[in-house]
Amino acid sequence: MKKAALPSILVAVVLLALGVTAEAQQTGKMFRIGFLDRSTGGSAVYVDAFRQELSKLGWIEGKNITIEYRFAEGKTDRLPELAAELVRLKVDLIVTTGRVPALAAKNATTTIPIVMMANPDPVGEGLVASLARPGGNVTGFSGLSIELSTKRLEILREAVPKLTRVGFLRQVTRLVTGDLPVKDLRAAAPLLKLKLEEIEAEADAKGLERAFRTAKAKQMGAIMTGGGRLFFAERKRIVELAGKYRFPAIYPQKEFVDEGGLMSYGGDDIDLYRGAAVYVDKILKGTKPADLPVQQATKFEFIINLRAAKQIGLTIPPDVIARANKVIK
Repeated sequence: MKKAALPSILVAVVLLALGVTAEAQQTGKMFRIGFLDRSTGGSAVYVDAFRQELSKLGWIEGKNITIEYRFAEGKTDRLPELAAELVRLKVDLIVTTGRVPALAAKNATTTIPIVMMANPDPVGEGLVASLARPGGNVTGFSGLSIELSTKRLEILREAVPKLTRVGFLRQVTRLVTGDLPVKDLRAAAPLLKLKLEEIEAEADAKGLERAFRTAKAKQMGAIMTGGGRLFFAERKRIVELAGKYRFPAIYPQKEFVDEGGLMSYGGDDIDLYRGAAVYVDKILKGTKPADLPVQQATKFEFIINLRAAKQIGLTIPPDVIARANKVIK
């Protein structure tokens, strides 16, 4: 009797478990994620990395998450409106890229979790109480763009013999705060015996051409570009103009060198997007943003393109080449 009854009990338990699982799948919540950025330009590779990492963690668009994408298309003043729209949609979480979108999201809500990426000074801007203990509804990743900008200036000084004047291309902005790294660059330039000339540029064909003509007219010996999604989107054009005007240049992302640029020094932005997906996973599973420390970029890469150097007649000193993580010959 007992031996015959045991299989029936097991079958009943299995069927009950299957029934509970099926019901859970049918009634499972569809989480809604807001994604706020300044521009779609050049963002596809990063958004894909974010979505792929989410997928690896079990979050599939259309199955258990939906992503509400909001891009300001370079119009920074639209970001507060777009952030407010995501709040009205009652998203479960907001992902932001860069300083201004993070500030817009923070101003729009103090309750919806926010995962920020590539923010250079989240403590100084009041987004978090500290990196170790964010304390509110914001956490994520700091990009260290201020420190990296001064390092790029040092590399440029060493790579270009007899360099005295550097043009710093920065995006035209309506923000009072402007471009955060500029303050540190202004202080660093005299210590390196360099004159830094700030040249504002609209991130379009006419604006960039005008900026490079200005740099040439002012006899700049080399070029640096500020960070930001708009310049990143125009990286191919910027690299071509640097070649056209025969400017040695160093860039904040390796993708500029992929387009034929001379040098880059910076963190792995794709890695930051993967990290953001991990934080999204933790928060959707119940972890509070206040309990997730803000992480700083840890992977940095210095790349030199010797083909580009040859095209502009530049000989980079051997000791500089030896320090590169990657050399394109």
